[in-house]
Amino acid sequence: MIALAAMSEAPLSLAAHVDAVSGPRAGAIATFIGTVRDHDPSVTGEVVGLDYSAHPSAAEVIAAIAARHDAPDLTVAVTHRIGHLSVGEAAIVAAVSAPHRREALDTVSALVEDVKANLPVWKREVLADGSHTWVGVV
Repeated sequence: MIALAAMSEAPLSLAAHVDAVSGPRAGAIATFIGTVRDHDPSVTGEVVGLDYSAHPSAAEVIAAIAARHDAPDLTVAVTHRIGHLSVGEAAIVAAVSAPHRREALDTVSALVEDVKANLPVWKREVLADGSHTWVGVV
């Protein structure tokens, strides 16, 4: 079951995602939080924030991605942020419940990789010196 699949300008809550996938059939809940870090190995300088933008279809795409990871006895929740995020803020939160830990862990990992590879979002890294660089734009 897909409990949540969304794009959001508001800060993300791990607790809300865990609540969304909790239930009497859940023997395990696996989670992932992707946060903004203060560096990027591919750039020189300190990262102070990220500006995420998304294609207008992003909400539909994240719903389709979540659906690809839905299976009997699983519950899936995933949200990706857009807008300006400071270092330490969550850019993506995902939670998957399953009867057993291996299925929950494997599914949340595959879900996050699928979002990373296929969600039409772009990020602009803002550096401490005022410069910026685009990531994911070809």
